[in-house]
Amino acid sequence: MSAEGSSNLQKRDRLRQYLPSRLGRNSPSNASISSANEVDGASTPPESLSSAQHAGQGPKDNLKPRKRDQFFKLFGRSSSDRAPDPKAFKRSTLKKDLAVLSTTYLMEDCHNVKSLILAIVTLSSNCKNEKSSLFVGRCADFCLCLIQYIEEDSSSAVNAVDEFLRAIKEIHSFNYNIGESLKNAEERVDQSITAIKASHPSLGIIKGRPRRGLSGTVVTVLDVGIPVITVLKDAVEIIGAVPFLKPVLGAVVIMSQAARQTQSNFDGMVSLSTTAGEFALSIAEQCSTFQVLPPNLDHAVKNLESRLHDIASRCREMSNKTFISCFFQATAFKDELDELKQRLDLAIQEFQSFNLQSASLMNLQDVMQHIAEKIEWLTLDGLPTHPDMGGKLAEYLVESRTPNVKDICKWIESSSELLLCIHGTAGVGKSTLAGHLSKELRASGRLAGSVFLGTFPTDTSGPETIIRMLAREIGNIHPRAIPKILEAMRECHGTSLDQYLQKYILEPLQSLNHPHPLVVVVDALDEWRDHPTFIAALAYLNSNASVVKVITTSRLNPVACYLPNIEQVSVHTYHLTPVSVEVIKAYFKKHLQSVPWVDGRKAHPRDIDKLAELSGGLPVWAATVIALLSYQFSESPPHDVLADIVGSRRQVGGSDGLGDLYENALKRLFTTAETQQLFRRYFGAIIALQAPLSISDFSTLTGISTHLINKIQAALPALHTRPPPPGSERMVYPATAIFHLSLIEHVQATGAQTAFAISVFESHSALGLRCLEHLSSLPSPSPHHDPRLRAIQDYAVRYSPYHVSNGTPRSNDSWSQTKHCGILRAMSAGSQRQWATLFHKALMPGDDGLELETEDSMGRILVKLAERLGRSGGDQWGFQVACLEVAVRIDDGDAEPWSKLGWCYRARAEQMGDIQLRKEALTVFRDALQLQPESHPQHAQSLYGVADALWSCYQLNGNQDTLSEAISCSRKALVLCPAPHPDRHQYLNTLANTLINLYHHNGDLQTLKEVISLHRQGLKLCPAPHPERSGTLNNLAGALQYLHGHDDGDIDTLKEAISLHREALELRPAPHPFRSSSLNNLGNALDALYRSHGDERALNEALSLYHEALALEPAPHPGRSVPLNNLAFSLQACYQRNGDISTLNECISLHREALGLCPAPHPGCPRSLNHLANALLLQFEQNQEVGVLDEAISLRRELLLRRPPGHRYRAGSLVRLVRVLEKRHKVTGNDRDLGEIDDLKAELAA
Repeated sequence: MSAEGSSNLQKRDRLRQYLPSRLGRNSPSNASISSANEVDGASTPPESLSSAQHAGQGPKDNLKPRKRDQFFKLFGRSSSDRAPDPKAFKRSTLKKDLAVLSTTYLMEDCHNVKSLILAIVTLSSNCKNEKSSLFVGRCADFCLCLIQYIEEDSSSAVNAVDEFLRAIKEIHSFNYNIGESLKNAEERVDQSITAIKASHPSLGIIKGRPRRGLSGTVVTVLDVGIPVITVLKDAVEIIGAVPFLKPVLGAVVIMSQAARQTQSNFDGMVSLSTTAGEFALSIAEQCSTFQVLPPNLDHAVKNLESRLHDIASRCREMSNKTFISCFFQATAFKDELDELKQRLDLAIQEFQSFNLQSASLMNLQDVMQHIAEKIEWLTLDGLPTHPDMGGKLAEYLVESRTPNVKDICKWIESSSELLLCIHGTAGVGKSTLAGHLSKELRASGRLAGSVFLGTFPTDTSGPETIIRMLAREIGNIHPRAIPKILEAMRECHGTSLDQYLQKYILEPLQSLNHPHPLVVVVDALDEWRDHPTFIAALAYLNSNASVVKVITTSRLNPVACYLPNIEQVSVHTYHLTPVSVEVIKAYFKKHLQSVPWVDGRKAHPRDIDKLAELSGGLPVWAATVIALLSYQFSESPPHDVLADIVGSRRQVGGSDGLGDLYENALKRLFTTAETQQLFRRYFGAIIALQAPLSISDFSTLTGISTHLINKIQAALPALHTRPPPPGSERMVYPATAIFHLSLIEHVQATGAQTAFAISVFESHSALGLRCLEHLSSLPSPSPHHDPRLRAIQDYAVRYSPYHVSNGTPRSNDSWSQTKHCGILRAMSAGSQRQWATLFHKALMPGDDGLELETEDSMGRILVKLAERLGRSGGDQWGFQVACLEVAVRIDDGDAEPWSKLGWCYRARAEQMGDIQLRKEALTVFRDALQLQPESHPQHAQSLYGVADALWSCYQLNGNQDTLSEAISCSRKALVLCPAPHPDRHQYLNTLANTLINLYHHNGDLQTLKEVISLHRQGLKLCPAPHPERSGTLNNLAGALQYLHGHDDGDIDTLKEAISLHREALELRPAPHPFRSSSLNNLGNALDALYRSHGDERALNEALSLYHEALALEPAPHPGRSVPLNNLAFSLQACYQRNGDISTLNECISLHREALGLCPAPHPGCPRSLNHLANALLLQFEQNQEVGVLDEAISLRRELLLRRPPGHRYRAGSLVRLVRVLEKRHKVTGNDRDLGEIDDLKAELAA
């Protein structure tokens, strides 16, 4: 049930101060009440035309109009030969031209297709209204599928074309501009299509295939959104033009088909076929203007044809290579494609070298210039930049991961899942593999973009920042996507993560019209604080795995560790195991040769064997050993270091073999207490550091002298597992940019009793103190221009709250003893406002909403900054919470910043589904409550915060004690706010929301009645046009629907619920964000009225409401499955009432689309499989088609796989599978199923 009352809406207003873009979809307040029989099913939606445009369209026609007779003379035909009356070929766009001419080409070769197209075009000429035009458009769409079928299986396709032609001829006499006649025509065509698909299974595969997967040039027209009927009409009009163009056009068609089929370098193939296509079409266009044809044109065309066919044949061979083959030969593939481009250039130049009466048909430079003009090389400087990866990734050991790479390539090529999560222990080589995949995918044209989260600090980078960073990568790799990315930059401000993913990732990639999914690589996902939010948001892309796939690396298996909302994402996990001993040996043999051995002492083969054994197959261990041997960091020669390592008896696979290696290396590097202290200061500082600084600025910030920094930097390369970026000798980088995470975690290990243990808290404290000291020396503001800050000052302005909040205690007693507190207290009011202004401009350039008053304290300034950061629509949560954390330290006695901090954590927890953040919010709300005793006027408000935080924790942990305390706090808050307290309706709804959870747990009728009573009281306090009335109406109606189930179907209770839902819907006109929710809720209530009392009008209205809800949530909206399921289930009820087969067909189609939105392992997948199978069985009862029964059995089998032994619903799935298998045996008389039936029955009997 939806919990969408006044308290939630007021709460949501608070949350919007902090995360305005993230509330709504996943919030309980946005949930739809589902009928008891709601289906979670799905199916493939009717295919629609894309409006995405390709670059490289042909130039506009700026030549004189041609005379028709001249055109036919050009192609060796007379005007009297033509039927129907053709028109001269006139250029429009490359894709449409090739589609039209290719269709005409096919019509010349296949009389059946010609007759069918002529018949459909004749039908279209009689269309006089939108419905009849849509009907003819459907006929044209199916004709297009038949054309594709001919390209793939011409011998079988001829019969299908004949069958459909007969159906079209039968309806020629129908007046399909009249409703009843149109309905009859639709039924006849539907019957014909169904029969053809049943007798031609391959055609069903073609129809179900995504448009971008089709291979023929004819169907490329779909990529630019041109109606199919338009292509067919144009093709009919120019019949007769093809004989002249056919040889050259045939080669272009092959090249275009190769581009659609290629697994690698799609953009290069498209560029090749586009250039050839533009040239071929320009020949026809320009030749038609000649009064007399050039004498040697025929010879020139034949020579061009020969050249193009050679190139096309090679393109076809290349396109037949598997993705794995292309991946491992990416460089050779690209080189070969470059050679073909040179051969095409030469062919065009040779054509133009013929003496064609000084008529240069086309200048190659013009072609390439025209294509280049279609690509918008526009700046993406407004997007975050990924740090320079030059030298940051460890060396990939050739062939070390060949089996793994093959597995990953197979997943990319053939899986339907969106996300591949590669997981494995620290140091196993995940980042190296991610770098290798990124490099090779880029070389083969299959990389969308990549981001390596372990190479830069991400504490202040939220999901929006990373998504926009990926968008910049996409634009750099695929310039044709830039217009869509720029559109996203204009439109995405304060929107949801779904919108960010759609606008910045999905739509730019869709605009490329790539025939295969492009891959996004995200490395070190678990090292990013916000990774749960990002993973959960990916569910939005589930149905678009044919456009984009995502590969992530992580130490943890997100499914096994129950990452919040991971079940909503279509994910496949892949465990990356250590590399083989042979690989490690090969690595050591290669790199030990470069070690600067002394005295002729080198590694012995048995040393290599021992090292390989000790490594445990972890590349990071092997790389660290080589680094230790290669850098002279102590008096010990390399052979002594080697002997010490080989003498170790602890394998990396043991308790802490990798830690032992680090510890021993650090002891050799830093031998004295003084140098060990220096290491702790330096390394702790770079762990806390948030941005690179010059050595001099880092020295100023940390107090470590430059010569000591140089000294320690000279020693630490022995522990580098990532080569430093260029110019690093003059810079200090955050630790994650250079050192492996396992080393960083080793020195931070809790309770580590070593000389190298680092407290990051103390490091933040030291940096925070230095930053505060620099704030007092900021340049004075000027009325004419902003002050110019030095790099160290800019760093201090940006990151001082972050370091202070992470390096000081929160309690007032402890905080007041810190130097940080003293500096802030001593800072003048002018310096405080000056810092705040610079901080605001640095983080929110262009925002002018900060208003500071002269009397504002530092705590008040920080609260105002936090509010602006929350409202900016940017990705600033890290800075926002840092400001509030410092504010609660400064104004410890003021509960306001505590309350705001609590809501800030609460909002983040709502987004991330993180129990720890919810617990943090609860802790902060409890602190706020302590500052507001019962006598305080805001005590009830603090109780509400505690109750809400407890309730949110209960949503994740299900702990009944937590729920009981939430109910208790809610009751206390309500008692403190008697009518007419302005917040009483808020507390009424809060208590009702907690009690409805209790009802779901115990099913107690009295609890439900109390919920209803509370909602009724809340409704009285929210008269129209109160902004929270619609939510309260929705919640009350939902509770009444539950009561209807208790009252033996009391119709008055249900009718009241329907009335309340109607009023709520009226208060949510489009584009209200919850309108779809209300449409579904009202539809469900009406559907329940039909099922319990047989009211057909209620069912019809429910169908109408579901249709409207569906229109409000077009694919790939993550909530689309709800109206799909509801509509499909109601249509099934409608079919069972009237027996209309078209109703059942629509029901099945909706179930298919819903299933497509719930791919495994989505929790709704099993239900979708079940409901689609049920609908297909109804269809089988109607048409007795064994193929339909076969599909139902296939779905039942897949469902059984989703319910393994021990699953509570497995027995029911077994029974239903047995029944359909027995049904098939009875129908076919085939004994093939008897063995399976016996096995299933045996399991049931066990």
